[in-house]
Amino acid sequence: MTDQIVLTGVSATGYHGVLEHERREGQTFVVDVTMDVDLAPAGASDDLADTVSYAEVAGDVVALIEGEPLDLIESLAERIARSVLARPLVEAVEVVVHKPQAPVGHPFTDVAVRVRRERETPVVIALGSNVGDSLDTLRDAAVALFGLIDIDAVSPLVETDPVGGPEQPPYLNAVVTGTTSLSPRALLRFLHDIEGAHGRTRDVRWGPRTLDLDLIQYGDPAFNTDIQMDDALLTLPHPRAHERAFVLVPWAQADPEATLRVAGEVRRVAELVMAMDTSGVRPGPDEDLLDDAW
Repeated sequence: MTDQIVLTGVSATGYHGVLEHERREGQTFVVDVTMDVDLAPAGASDDLADTVSYAEVAGDVVALIEGEPLDLIESLAERIARSVLARPLVEAVEVVVHKPQAPVGHPFTDVAVRVRRERETPVVIALGSNVGDSLDTLRDAAVALFGLIDIDAVSPLVETDPVGGPEQPPYLNAVVTGTTSLSPRALLRFLHDIEGAHGRTRDVRWGPRTLDLDLIQYGDPAFNTDIQMDDALLTLPHPRAHERAFVLVPWAQADPEATLRVAGEVRRVAELVMAMDTSGVRPGPDEDLLDDAW
């Protein structure tokens, strides 16, 4: 990631420090924030929704400076970094907290703490193919995901009957879980690039395809860290995942403790599988998609 938003010199009065007079009298703190953000969508659309509002970030920084007193500016920097990373489009952040009036006891110009934090968000990606050599295609796609996520688990392959769309052959499906530092939209764009490299077209809805890569979930609903969004480009969690046995069955195999938010309620994926018709899902080839890559 090379695109950045840089916010420099946000200042406010805070009461952070280990000494009594620091807590009583307060002093000025100055914060710099550098955010790694994919700015290509905003550059193309000229739409604030496609970028990060630096005014909102500045407001959050001031609120944290003026908020709960802390002993260490290291703790303040950590809280600011976590606040910035909570924004879905931010992939990494560097925070510098300056304390120019610190009680150093010697002549000095400034003292500062610098921290850098990268997003490490759990994600679930569903893979499917029913055109061409589907096994090789899924194997190639799984390997390509190594560049986007740190893979935790890859489900066994399942063969599934098509759902909706025209008459077409059965699918091979799998699910990959892992963590990523990419924002949801950036990850989706890279998934589409992988699909395109394997000849994926979107001519017929739910039609046959060489490769389908769906971002099912971003974050973990069990800890209330899952991103919920619905715009023209991306809906999270995937709006039909809870209905799709070809997603839920391999997902439960990859992660038996997985959860999914359904209509606002956090549900265990294994329980959703038990309550649905899975007759259209069968064991697929006994192949490990990443056998040569692990």
